[in-house]
Amino acid sequence: MNDAELAREVAEEAGALLLRIQNECAGGDRGDREANAMILAALALARPDDAVLSEESADDPARLSASRVWIVDPLDGTREFAERRGDWAVHIALAIDGVPAVGAVALPRLGCTLSSDCPPALPEGELPPRMLVSRTRPSQLCAGVGERIGAVHIGMGSAGAKAMAVVRGEAEIYLHSGGQHQWDNCAPVAVALAAGLHASRIDGSPIVYNQASTSIPDLLICRKEWAPIVLEAVKDCGADL
Repeated sequence: MNDAELAREVAEEAGALLLRIQNECAGGDRGDREANAMILAALALARPDDAVLSEESADDPARLSASRVWIVDPLDGTREFAERRGDWAVHIALAIDGVPAVGAVALPRLGCTLSSDCPPALPEGELPPRMLVSRTRPSQLCAGVGERIGAVHIGMGSAGAKAMAVVRGEAEIYLHSGGQHQWDNCAPVAVALAAGLHASRIDGSPIVYNQASTSIPDLLICRKEWAPIVLEAVKDCGADL
């Protein structure tokens, strides 16, 4: 199978495993551990020459010299998983020379997996725009931007769930400024870009993966018509915060 098919299959298999674990015990630690082991074994079997960066494994600096790096979050939204909520996800991405080339995001509780090789068609957007923010710790920047553009805020769990809500047409904007890591957004960004959405840092620059630091402090995924408006509002808010 090709890389996109592999990403989708591995994400779905990990999602099925996590559903069983959630139904049995609702424990995030077990979910993280077992899903990570399953994903790493599947990638090692199918792509033994590729490097892997996973949230749940020690970072191997050898990945920095690799062209192809799988960037994985076995369970994005551990808190939501433990609370038996549905807004958690599995992220499987392949970065090639720093570019998010392939991605699959499984939303097991919703019974769907979105992938870069077959993204859904975008429905019409709504006004006022719906902006997704952290359900537990929305940032001051998000509040300021939302006020400036007249957005309706929607709190939601994992980064993958929020990003895929934009892909699915359930919101227009996902803005984040509270700090993330490469595994939090590589797969969602790959799917969002394939769906025709805008994805960047909040200064408008592209996100580059397989960097030495795993930190990616901020993120904007939105419909393209909203990108210049949100980026300008971020600049305006930056002067106030």
